[in-house]
Amino acid sequence: MSKFGELIETNVPVLLDFYAEWDQACSDMHPVLRDVAAALGDKARVIKIDIEKNKELSEALRVKGLPTLMIYKDGEMKWRQSGEQDANTLIGLVKEFL
Repeated sequence: MSKFGELIETNVPVLLDFYAEWDQACSDMHPVLRDVAAALGDKARVIKIDIEKNKELSEALRVKGLPTLMIYKDGEMKWRQSGEQDANTLIGLVKEFL
């Protein structure tokens, strides 16, 4: 969990994608997240977290639906939603916290 604290304790927004390899909706989000990361550059970070490899963290954050997306800034959760999102929506959401 301490590594998670290091990930989110930044002054730039961090978009987290909680996913599973076996979930089709999560697979569909991969290119969307690449586009978001490319559009935002170094203004924000996009981090993918495999729920199978991070069960303790996923349970602590009560990740139920997939994909689950969260935006953190300065260690605080600013936004959270489960389900697929399009790139423009995500870029707009992250930009609100720049």
